[in-house]
Amino acid sequence: MGDVGSLALGGAIGTVAVIIKQELLLPFIGGVFVIEALSVILQVASYKLRKSASSRCTDSSSLRADGWSESKIIVRFWIASLVFALFALTTLKLR
Repeated sequence: MGDVGSLALGGAIGTVAVIIKQELLLPFIGGVFVIEALSVILQVASYKLRKSASSRCTDSSSLRADGWSESKIIVRFWIASLVFALFALTTLKLR
């Protein structure tokens, strides 16, 4: 999916969250994306402050460098996304 599709889906999810007044669930719904973004932010901050990257990163390229196969990474990210989505659904209260 390209930028157009992913931005449209993200906008739709955000709009629905605002309409049902459950904006705080957005970080849980997109938990994998939030964790990856925080990982990149920490890597950049670590590099700028210490002139060396931190020891571990959660993005798929570093996991491939550690010897994980692409299918193993994808399945693990699917499982994590499913867990985050189920958590968000269990805490969702429609009024």
